[in-house]
Amino acid sequence: MAEVVKMPKMSDTMTEGVIAKWHKKVGDKVNSGDLLAEVETDKATMDFESYQDGTLLYIGPKEGEAVPVDAVIAVLGEEGEDFQALLSGGDAAPAKEEKSEAKAEETEAPAAATSTVTAEDLGVTVITMPLLSDTMKEGVIAQWNFKVGDTIKSDDAIADVETDKATMEVTAYADGTLLYVGLEAGEAAKVNDIIAIVGPAGTDITPLLNQPASAPKAEAKEEKAPEASTTSAPAATASTSSNDDSRVKASPLARKIAKEKGINLNDVKGSADGGRIVKKDVENFVPTAKSESAPAQESAKPETKTISLPTFVGEEKYTESNVSQMRKTIARRLGESLFTAPHFYLTVSIDMDNAIAARTQINEVAPVKVSFNDMVIKAVAVALKQHPAVNSSWQGDKIRFNQHTNIGVAMAVEDGLLVPVVRFADGKTLSHISAEVKDFAGKAKSKKLTPADWEGSTFTVSNLGMFGIDEFTSIINSPDGAILSVGAIQQIPVVKNGAVVPGNVMKLTLGCDHRVVDGATGAQFLQTLKGLLEAPIRLLA
Repeated sequence: MAEVVKMPKMSDTMTEGVIAKWHKKVGDKVNSGDLLAEVETDKATMDFESYQDGTLLYIGPKEGEAVPVDAVIAVLGEEGEDFQALLSGGDAAPAKEEKSEAKAEETEAPAAATSTVTAEDLGVTVITMPLLSDTMKEGVIAQWNFKVGDTIKSDDAIADVETDKATMEVTAYADGTLLYVGLEAGEAAKVNDIIAIVGPAGTDITPLLNQPASAPKAEAKEEKAPEASTTSAPAATASTSSNDDSRVKASPLARKIAKEKGINLNDVKGSADGGRIVKKDVENFVPTAKSESAPAQESAKPETKTISLPTFVGEEKYTESNVSQMRKTIARRLGESLFTAPHFYLTVSIDMDNAIAARTQINEVAPVKVSFNDMVIKAVAVALKQHPAVNSSWQGDKIRFNQHTNIGVAMAVEDGLLVPVVRFADGKTLSHISAEVKDFAGKAKSKKLTPADWEGSTFTVSNLGMFGIDEFTSIINSPDGAILSVGAIQQIPVVKNGAVVPGNVMKLTLGCDHRVVDGATGAQFLQTLKGLLEAPIRLLA
């Protein structure tokens, strides 16, 4: 019997996988344990083995396509077996029943399929709430400029809409009679909701209003709408009148723009019905020359010198690339961490003179080269044993205090960031930690890390000191309760025994989840860490 093959969950953070390569094709014989495909997760590219025997009857996603976890990617069964029912989520028998039921419904209610009425059928134009800004979710009708029964033109502003950023005009984009107004002034409508209908006078629009408004044709008209809004009107001619323009017929947006530009609406000619002034009239207004009766001192004002700048022509261009699975997961997890866990940061300066001297002596006898980062990892693990509150995580209704010290080490790779874990770091030597971190770095770059390598951290260390960064803050690697940001060792003047002497200083910044770590707790941990790094012989005990 045919069986479906689903996208497996290959890591704790995986929500989808990309088929990097298929190792079998439709028609091939597959045995249990055979390599079926390579799947790119958010952290590594991993082999996916078959757990069934049979013939490969179906392959869903192509190489390079992303598939959600638990989605069907293939079907295995006997050669020539019918598997179509499996792709629809059932077996063959229910599928036939569903088809017969569907036919029965069609015969019982044939009129239902043909009862849908579109705007084009009635010869009318549906006006929906337009998307007037990139963040707009809904708009409020500030004012209707026409009422039901009025005749309007395609470039008339039928309403003023208040968005989240400004008050803007909505243009009709159609000639005809205003047949329907969906809401009153002051009421809100979501983007794409129907707000008005324009068409021939006397048209019965009741069938259109009594059905769900999801016709794609209406959406197509809405997409074309912004093009019409850019049509410019002829320049308005100025006219003279009194300075009081409060009684002039004008839209709220037109008044606002006129006030900002210092334009008297009495001098502007309106292009809408009844001479009403709208936005485009104010924007295209050209003031007349100053009267000859203007005070003589105005014409006597010195001319302002202008600077002639050369014309510079540039080219705007960019490239785009698809977001990798790793980058998608980084964005999701760090976003969840930053906006869920209340972060706060503590910074301390470390005198690294003794650490520099100790590292030189250690590397003379160590089997592998020990780095300053290895010393920080070891010191963090030892300090966490003394401050278990920092080695904790928020679990919703409880706080978990970890008695083991698994230190996650942030590593930059081509597609983003990976955090393999040095387990039980407090009990390992500096040489052991160094060899383990180097091995992780090689696996990370070649995408050979396994879930066992990156799961289970209790604390994370992120070091940008090798890039010359003096000090920075990091987002906590959930579910850890804290993360340490390690800066570069700087040679700066320091005061020792009352004298200014050259010194080597490194800054450490502790990022804490305030739900589990308080300020005093974090400060005490940093003091212990400072003591260990300034007297590194304690790390060898």
